[in-house]
Amino acid sequence: MSRGRLLPLLLTTAGVLGAAGLLAHGSTVPAVAALLACLVFAVVNSPLLFPAALGTEEARRRSREDGRPVIYWRPGCRYCRRLRFRLGRDARRAHWVDIWRDPAAAAAVRAVADGNETVPTVVLPDGEAYVNPDPEWVRERL
Repeated sequence: MSRGRLLPLLLTTAGVLGAAGLLAHGSTVPAVAALLACLVFAVVNSPLLFPAALGTEEARRRSREDGRPVIYWRPGCRYCRRLRFRLGRDARRAHWVDIWRDPAAAAAVRAVADGNETVPTVVLPDGEAYVNPDPEWVRERL
């Protein structure tokens, strides 16, 4: 199982177990509330909210062709979620690469982030990279 799916799976499991425990004690409303809360957190922390992840080479090739930036991210990163939510529909116009799925992507991020895997990292088609940029700045480049 990939690391990106571990947190959502744990949150879902905790929600089901917690809801089952509350239901066993006759607390229906708190059980449903706990389950829904855990499911919402699971979805927000899952790769499902992000456009389909590409490999590094494919994303770079597409970026050169269409002039859109490559955004390196990883599941569970609150700064990546913030960027994704703030971009809204425009997020689909960028090329997203999950650094936990692609070792070359992690290496690319380390190369521009002083050896750290700091995400989100946005790389423009000309090769210029920005670590954790302002979402409005990214939107302008889309």
